[in-house]
Amino acid sequence: MIKIRFGYVSHAISLWGASPAHTLTFTRYKQLTARERKEKLLEVTKLNLQHTLRMLYYNLAHEIELYRFSSSIVPLATHPEVRWDFTTPFLKEWQEIGDLVKRNHLRVSFHPNQFTLFTSPKKTITENAVIDMTYHYQMFEAMGIVNQALINIHIGGAYGDKAAAVSRFYENLTTLPPHIKKVMTLENDDKTYTAEETLTVCMKEGIPLVFDYHHHMANLSGVPLEVLLPQIFETWSTVEAVPKVHISSPKNEKEFRSHADFVDPEFIMPFVNLLRELNRDIDFMIEAKAKDQAALKLVEDLSKLRGFKRISGASLEIK
Repeated sequence: MIKIRFGYVSHAISLWGASPAHTLTFTRYKQLTARERKEKLLEVTKLNLQHTLRMLYYNLAHEIELYRFSSSIVPLATHPEVRWDFTTPFLKEWQEIGDLVKRNHLRVSFHPNQFTLFTSPKKTITENAVIDMTYHYQMFEAMGIVNQALINIHIGGAYGDKAAAVSRFYENLTTLPPHIKKVMTLENDDKTYTAEETLTVCMKEGIPLVFDYHHHMANLSGVPLEVLLPQIFETWSTVEAVPKVHISSPKNEKEFRSHADFVDPEFIMPFVNLLRELNRDIDFMIEAKAKDQAALKLVEDLSKLRGFKRISGASLEIK
């Protein structure tokens, strides 16, 4: 018997006008007076925090225990000409979010964008990656959940020489403060670094691997998945957490790497059957375009199958 919990990314589209990622562009920011700038930063951040809270209450109502926060809660947080104190004005709001997470044992994370990487030959890219990882960590700090939340990134580009890029990754990663590295995870990608290659890096650095099944199918490893998976799951022993995987399915055969609106149960079934054989509990982060609706629909679709039993709004037991 294994248990699978389901979650989604950032924005519950079932809620009206609840985006937690309202922005303020630097162009617009520059057009404002000093007073207007401050007011606008505070206004947009407050709105995003309120919407994040709405999302968490929505999740609790639907028994969704997994959630990935939006990386865009704070506008211009890492812009070199703006970098501002986004925690002090909102101590109450950040704490309210963190208290809700802790009280209900929710599993939350961040996933910075693809530019947050440690393989670049350009020093500024690495410096910006550290700034961005620090920003995400500061949000966890403000929520009071640094010991129970993770920040997921990709290894990065190959720049025409994968071996050299991986060497740079090890070297550049030393510039990331140890306390932030402690909460990071790495994910295999759909074009460059396979699950096998990502696993090598994770094992060397003691970093958990967030396995992405869709990416794996688009960028296969030389080693069979049944051999890789136990090793991938073993990387999670460093944080003593149930392994987390990313689940999505292709838009179509031609656009295989693009995510469909919902998840096709047939596409993921070989993976689910492997999990049954391995007898491992797992958390599924759904990366489909329909977000919360896709997560809940997949739970419903799978619960109709023989041996699958729905035990909450967003979790299943499988025999």
